[in-house]
Amino acid sequence: MAKYDFLIVGAGLFGSVFAYEAACAKKTCLVIDRRNAVGGNIRGETWDGINIHLYGAHIFHTKDAELWDYVNRFARFNHYVNSPIANYKGEIYNLPFNMNTFSRMWNVSTPSEARRIIQQQQQASGTEVPKNLEQQAIRLVGHDVYEKLIKGYTEKQWGRPCTELPPSIIKRLPVRYTYDNNYFNDPYQGIPLGGYNQIIDALLEKADVELGSDYHHNRDFWNKKASKVLYTGALDALFDYSLGKLQYRSIRLENRRLQTDNFQGVAVMNYTDRETPYTRIIEHKHFEFGTQDVTWISYEYPCSYEETEEPYYPIGDEANVVLHQKYVQIAKQHENLLLGGRLAEYAYYDMDKTIASALKLARSVFEKH
Repeated sequence: MAKYDFLIVGAGLFGSVFAYEAACAKKTCLVIDRRNAVGGNIRGETWDGINIHLYGAHIFHTKDAELWDYVNRFARFNHYVNSPIANYKGEIYNLPFNMNTFSRMWNVSTPSEARRIIQQQQQASGTEVPKNLEQQAIRLVGHDVYEKLIKGYTEKQWGRPCTELPPSIIKRLPVRYTYDNNYFNDPYQGIPLGGYNQIIDALLEKADVELGSDYHHNRDFWNKKASKVLYTGALDALFDYSLGKLQYRSIRLENRRLQTDNFQGVAVMNYTDRETPYTRIIEHKHFEFGTQDVTWISYEYPCSYEETEEPYYPIGDEANVVLHQKYVQIAKQHENLLLGGRLAEYAYYDMDKTIASALKLARSVFEKH
């Protein structure tokens, strides 16, 4: 007899939300993770009183009042607003692309002036239907902004020319003709005071957790522990890469402690030229308006998935999407298997979308019982 109702493979945000909802539905869960700590990529640590984002910057933001209320059950959030800076060879620009950016780029002051320049550059490109990221970017913001603030950063991030990347990647990028440096349009945003760990710990409070446990090393052993399995890992790995490997990009973080109270004056600074090897520097204390005498920064280097074995960003081109769907069809043949999360779904999810997806799955499962 299985001891648990659910085995949850992965103690990240998706698995933890599902475990919490399962407990609310009087179901038992065993959560396992190959890492030695829960939380997945939102896990943090505190160094010199500064909460460090161990796996890159994570800013919670959402348009959904229900999701905002949900996360506020588990932590109190500050009023942090994401306003990153772009650094192109020492030239400083505001992000997202807005009137401050255009004013710095072209010495203009009105939206009509900025629109006129962008429209002229769009027309000069001669592209009606963008077929790649470069064409899509120029359609959005013109050639100048593309060359200085998109091209180098994006090619470092993805490890391939912009002409070989799908246009869908750049469609997420906000463009505004107002003097507004708020990266997200979402009405709810902030950082949990004290970090994200408290949220994960609260979500997993009633679940049993075993860390340092790699599901793939002995699937039969773990499967016998529960009636159903929720798998949140990479889907190709679940089926031993039988149809081929899905492609990802990864990052490598280099952390440094500096004996200064303020290194760059902003939490996130993007380095958009191609020559600088890192894509951005994160100064963690600014997420929570820290006043410590020291600071911690993280250089973020883009790299191949093979270098780190940590899949961060799915390369969602047509071939990879088709391959993923083939794996999904195989998974559907296993009636006791559930899938969820950014890796299993091969999708780039913000945190609110991860929670929404986990809640949707949980409600569909538990409403049947």
